[in-house]
Amino acid sequence: MKFGVVVFPGSNCDHDAWYAVSHNLHQKAEFIWHDSPSLGDVDAVILPGGFSYGDYLRCGAIAKFSPVMSAIRKFAAEGGPVLGVCNGFQVLVETGLLPGALVRNAGLKFICRTGPVRVETTDSVFTHQAVNGQILHLPIAHGEGCYIADEHTLDRLEGEDRVALRYLENRNGSMRDIAGILSEGRNVLGMMPHPERAADPLMGGTDGLVILSSLAEAYAGHTASHLPALKI
Repeated sequence: MKFGVVVFPGSNCDHDAWYAVSHNLHQKAEFIWHDSPSLGDVDAVILPGGFSYGDYLRCGAIAKFSPVMSAIRKFAAEGGPVLGVCNGFQVLVETGLLPGALVRNAGLKFICRTGPVRVETTDSVFTHQAVNGQILHLPIAHGEGCYIADEHTLDRLEGEDRVALRYLENRNGSMRDIAGILSEGRNVLGMMPHPERAADPLMGGTDGLVILSSLAEAYAGHTASHLPALKI
């Protein structure tokens, strides 16, 4: 499987994601520059954390206009798996690939710590290796990680089983403790915690590997029932 890791000006977790995929998962990975009109022959896309375009205007607000995002929208519409982590999640909501918004943390302070999140659904290519209710200890590092949406959207996410991850220690004020959500097609996941920073024993834990390895195994065809749109 080949992962494409998008690099925006200001990305700072792109090499972390590349390392987790290539060294911890032993899958192919390549960088895709923000001004590329094409994704090439990648099978999955990761939008990494960082501060794309310096977070000017609003987190992800400028990145959504990058040429690569047109290719990503097309890729997602065709069923391609897209994982947005932290700033990547912010870019996805700004682009409209995921609903809601991410705003300043409660308390208006940057939060950088490892904390527990609970897997709320295993019905996705990103979580099928996990167990419903499984607790993952994942690092967070953000100043605008508070997820908000109108009540109708929140109810729909809950009703359609699209809340992927939920905080057990909600320090940023996210509505309904939401830490990660899925698109309607379940092939796009946005999450604020960093799985790539918990993918190597030297980093203190490997809980994040369940997200990345779920996708790699699903693509390999072992869980084809989760992949109606993927060409495997």
